[in-house]
This record gives sequence, C-alpha cells and structure tokens, in this order.
Amino acid sequence: MSEARIRVSEIFGPTIQGEGILIGLPTIFVRTGGCDYRCSWCDTLHAVDSDYRDQWQPMSVDEIWQEVTRLSGGKPLTISLSGGNPAIQPLGPLIARGHTEGYRFALETQGSVAKEWFAELDVLVLSPKPPSSGMATSWADFDDCLRMAGGKPQIALKIVVFDDVDYAYARDASLRYPHLPLYLQPGNHTPPPADADDALVDIDGIVERMRWLVDKVGDDKWFEARVLPQLHVLIWGNKRGV
Repeated sequence: MSEARIRVSEIFGPTIQGEGILIGLPTIFVRTGGCDYRCSWCDTLHAVDSDYRDQWQPMSVDEIWQEVTRLSGGKPLTISLSGGNPAIQPLGPLIARGHTEGYRFALETQGSVAKEWFAELDVLVLSPKPPSSGMATSWADFDDCLRMAGGKPQIALKIVVFDDVDYAYARDASLRYPHLPLYLQPGNHTPPPADADDALVDIDGIVERMRWLVDKVGDDKWFEARVLPQLHVLIWGNKRGV
C-alpha cells in the first residue's frame, strides 16, 4: 500500500514559537491544510477554508523532510505541527522519521479528533475553542485525545479568551482538567483574511485585551492560570510565515 500523503499548507522557519507552553522556542512549522472546525475568528483561514484547497500540497514524508532539514540546516529543532487541525492528517510516519534524527514534535489541536500517534508526540497542546468561536466542544472527544496520548507527551491546555463568556468557559475547563497546566491568551480580534499575507492588526486593542485578562485573573486570584500573548503577533502583526 502506498504511503498516505499529508496535505501541507506551508512549511516555514526557523522562527520562534509564538504562544503557549513552548513560547520563544526556536521552531520549524509544518502547517497542514484542512480543519473540521470553522471558528469565527480563525487567524489561519488559508489553512482551513476549502476555497484554498488548491494551495495545499499533498506531500510525502520524504518531501516534507527534505524541506524541514533544508530550513533547519540539519540541526534538530522542535517541529510544530499546526493547521487547520493537524490531527486529521496522517502524521505518524513523519513523527517517527523525525525522531530517528533527533527532532522533537509539538502538536496543537482543538481536541476534536483523536489519533493513536498522539502518544508519539513530545508535546501535545489541547486548545478547545470557547463560545466566541461559534463552535461547540465535545468533551467526550477531548477525553479521547487524552486517552490516545496516554500520558506520554507533555500535555498542556491552552484557551483563547475574547470576553467574559470565554473566560467562564476557561474556568470551567480548568476545573474539569486540574492536572493540566493552563495557558490563556487574549484573542486577535483583527485576524487576517485568508488571501492576505500581511493584513493590518490592532496591536493596541490586543494589548488592552491582554491587560484586561491579566487583571481578571489577578482579581479572581486564579493563580493556576498563565496568561501569555501571541508573541509573533506583537512582533510581526498578521504577517504569514514567521
């Protein structure tokens, strides 16, 4: 049987991981195409919207690996598997290939699709989407993702917060999974259109949302939560491929 190909939207780096548990870490990004969600504020529509399917390249593990090693200069780095929802792609063989050469793999997903190869990851970031996204969370599917991971990768919970309703959702999620480290980030309310490589972004508005979220957590004495920005947005705005 021929190897299943992976739909790739873009491969770029090395750059820094801009958010969550690995913020600031030198990283190569493999962004896959396709998603089972359509969040109202999605900031990677070019990797989600099926209208851009013709820009997603079906690639073999060897083809992806040639580009990864070219970008990294052959020096093992962390590879971030993102999307879209990368969990819908057959990424197990890519992870196995990279591990033989000393690379580490981090994947971020909303927790809607569980795969056996989650257990082969080094870091799994589960980022369920709050009410402002317009999507409903299936905690049963989320629990399936945790079961598939089997406690082998480092696991973290990351939630985007736009408003008080999202904040309450994050509080509820943290009570549901108290064993998972929790990262909160203010949402980008000026996400780029799918066909824009460098759309304008309201940095002042994002910083103000960051202050609001920090104050909210402090006032509630919610000391288990870590509040972080999208560092790449503060540095580069909505520019793609950084």
